[in-house]
Amino acid sequence: MTALLRYQAALLLGSHRWLAPAILYASFLAVGVQTGGPVLDAYGYAAAALLPLAAWLTRICVGNEPPAARNCAAAAAGPGRVHLACVLTAAGAAQVLGLVGVAFVALLSDPHSADHRAVPVLPAAGAGLLAQLACVLLGTAVGALCNWPVLRSPGSAVPAGLLAALLLLVLSASPANAAVTGLVTGSAHGTIHTPWLPLAATVLIAAAATAVACALSSRRA
Repeated sequence: MTALLRYQAALLLGSHRWLAPAILYASFLAVGVQTGGPVLDAYGYAAAALLPLAAWLTRICVGNEPPAARNCAAAAAGPGRVHLACVLTAAGAAQVLGLVGVAFVALLSDPHSADHRAVPVLPAAGAGLLAQLACVLLGTAVGALCNWPVLRSPGSAVPAGLLAALLLLVLSASPANAAVTGLVTGSAHGTIHTPWLPLAATVLIAAAATAVACALSSRRA
């Protein structure tokens, strides 16, 4: 599995298709994270932007390999393992962007709440990192279910992925929404809500979605 992950990471880096999501995320941060602004609000904003980006990176990774090379890798390691490596590579790339976002927010934002109460720096960074991880995992789940082999037509896969990412950001039942909202509402009162429960839910959802996609890849290879 380690060799497959290195191979997929090399494909992603060599294709330069990661540049567009990375530039878009940098633009989100540049526009939305204000110097001296409340740190928890900024962490919530940075986390929310990662959900559609993780779905985008997953689409890139599952379709990045030429068909002939994909068939060779599947014959050697199994199509399910190859697909799993694609999804894990996308999640890892999105989390790297998330770590950059955490560092950027920590450097620019001020450790106070919206009502100017002091906010502990390290607990706030920890809550922001967990919220970003929850959004990455849920975005990866969206990407796994809204692309090949689950949805094989780009005409349906792309709109489905965009709609799913939007709904998971705005619906109150979504764990990503709960994680981001916890940061924003905590900023209003100077309290830190560490999103352990939303993170646990996204771990289960991402694992189930990835398992479905890998199982279908084995059947449709």
